[in-house]
Amino acid sequence: MTVAKLEEIMGPLPGVAHGKPVWKVDGEWLDGGLMRRHVTYDDEVPAWLLLPPDALRRKGPAVLCLHQTTRIGKDEPAGLGGKPNLHYARELALRGFVTLAPDYPNFGEYRYDPYASGYVSATMKGIVNHMRAVSLLDGLGVSGVAVCGHSLGGHNSLFLASFDRRVRAVITSCGFTSFRKYMGGDLKGWSHRGYMPKIAGRRAEEMPFEFADVLRLIAPRPVFVSAPLRDANFDASGVDDAVRDSRHAGIRVEHPDCEHDFPPEVRQLSYAWLDRVMR
Repeated sequence: MTVAKLEEIMGPLPGVAHGKPVWKVDGEWLDGGLMRRHVTYDDEVPAWLLLPPDALRRKGPAVLCLHQTTRIGKDEPAGLGGKPNLHYARELALRGFVTLAPDYPNFGEYRYDPYASGYVSATMKGIVNHMRAVSLLDGLGVSGVAVCGHSLGGHNSLFLASFDRRVRAVITSCGFTSFRKYMGGDLKGWSHRGYMPKIAGRRAEEMPFEFADVLRLIAPRPVFVSAPLRDANFDASGVDDAVRDSRHAGIRVEHPDCEHDFPPEVRQLSYAWLDRVMR
């Protein structure tokens, strides 16, 4: 399995994904012991950069934090609104990680038509932006980069790690299930313009890749999976199927008894796990 199977649906990874991004700081605020900077990079991708005290001098690890499907985009993981259970960029920064939370195309402040720029999917534009974000963090001199995300951010974290070997670890919450167990095999939810239009009309068995393949591409790098038992979007048994079929020995799976959420006890487990694998 290679990323070529993903590219059949997402479109090719463009060369612009590699290299050093151009970025600037638009403003900064003290936020409960953290320095919160509003930055923009490349084609005006907005992001929050959260810095613990002395973080850049200590050169510790960083986490790219990807938001769920929410109108406010990056503001939610940064702790500026939305659900308190999804403030993971701020929580990780309070644990000493440098965190960066960018907007996905057409969420938060970021307005961008990927199709007008030649992309086959918004998913691939997200991958490009997230690879450039990894380069931004690398340029700060951090010791390594992990990725964390919920729902939309949960599967974008997996997709990023599939294409970018610099990502050392992944936390994915409510981010995937096997295509066969996604809405009974109806993949329409994956096929709109915010995702991958080439999925439209395909049955699960017609997909060139499964999430087991995505996990296999990430191996042997460690992955933490939160897959709630009552998640109506991503069937928990389909998560277990994908993990089993991937034969990736470095995956930890937690099944909290809740719906589509990232509850405190599992977040804390994931943060402690990330401390171990990144420090």
